[in-house]
Amino acid sequence: MHSSAILNLEKFFSIYLKNFDNPKILDFGSQSLSDHIGAKVLLDKMNINYKYTGVDIEKGNNVDIVLEDPYSFKEIPDAAYDVIISTSVFEHVEFFWLTYLEILRILKPNGVFYFNVPSNGDFHRWPTDCWRFYPDSGNALINWAKKNSFNPILLESYVSNQFLECGWNDFVSVTLKDEKYLSSFNDRIIYKYKKFLNGIDHNKKLYNFSNKSEDHKNWGFRLWYRIRKKIDKIKK
Repeated sequence: MHSSAILNLEKFFSIYLKNFDNPKILDFGSQSLSDHIGAKVLLDKMNINYKYTGVDIEKGNNVDIVLEDPYSFKEIPDAAYDVIISTSVFEHVEFFWLTYLEILRILKPNGVFYFNVPSNGDFHRWPTDCWRFYPDSGNALINWAKKNSFNPILLESYVSNQFLECGWNDFVSVTLKDEKYLSSFNDRIIYKYKKFLNGIDHNKKLYNFSNKSEDHKNWGFRLWYRIRKKIDKIKK
């Protein structure tokens, strides 16, 4: 994981895992290179009890279950996991909305799904790179799930600040499978941490609003934009 992804996942674990006792955690897209920090490293640092399952579409390091079809998890029964996490995966999944429904299916009723995907950044094929996510993406998926007989609620979503090491702005979303368990989840990442834009909570309240991305707010981008406008005017 890149640095901002690590930081966002640490925040999720610190806020949400306290709602579960010895949680069963599924990591969708778990395959990792030997020199990369993965979710298990972060979990072990927290010194908590947990049961981890790594899931991917190929065999590899940190993979316990290999899915035959990323849109039909026939290898996994209904309501099997307390927490499902996915980092830097959905941008590579061609029909991610189908995968989202399968993830909800295998969550327990009071389970939560955390996913982290790019809101901007390099074109990186693994083996394809199809999507970027924006502030309202989380609630769009909630509406899609409700059209497919689920009753989830978006606990929160936001676009986190960049790290110069990687230049990504990460979109982060946390979904509760069944809205009737909302009263059990009072804390939010966006209530405690401030380095983000366009956070949205379960009431659809917007925090740290900006109609520009962090790149667009940067003085260097604004200067280059003005220069480009002058160049284009001269060319005309």
